[in-house]
Amino acid sequence: MADKMAELGEQVTQALKDSEQFKALQSAFNAMKADTDTYKLFKDFQKIQLDLQQKQMSGQQLTDDEMKHAREVADQVGKIDSIKDLMEAERGVNSMLNQLNKTITQPIQDIYAG
Repeated sequence: MADKMAELGEQVTQALKDSEQFKALQSAFNAMKADTDTYKLFKDFQKIQLDLQQKQMSGQQLTDDEMKHAREVADQVGKIDSIKDLMEAERGVNSMLNQLNKTITQPIQDIYAG
C-alpha cells in the first residue's frame, strides 16, 4: 500500500508541474527574479517573515521595531508589480492544492461525520 501511495504522490507531483497554475507560478517567479533588486527585497521579506514566525512560535514577544520594519518591507514588496504577479500566481496554486487536500481528506472527514 505504501508503494501505491508513493506512486500516486509522484503522479500528483507531475500533474502539479504540468498544471497551468504551476507554470504561471514558475513564470512569475522567474520574471520577479530577473530584477536583482526586487529579488533581494523579496528574499529579505521572506527572511523577515520566517524570523517573526519562529519568534512567535517560541513564545517570544515581537518588538515594536520588528513589527514596524516588517510592515515597511511589506509595503515596499506590495508596490512591485512582479511580486504582486507572483503572489497572484501563488494564490492559484494554493487554491488548487487546497481543493486537492479536500478531496484526499474527504474519507477521513466522512469517518468523523458518521
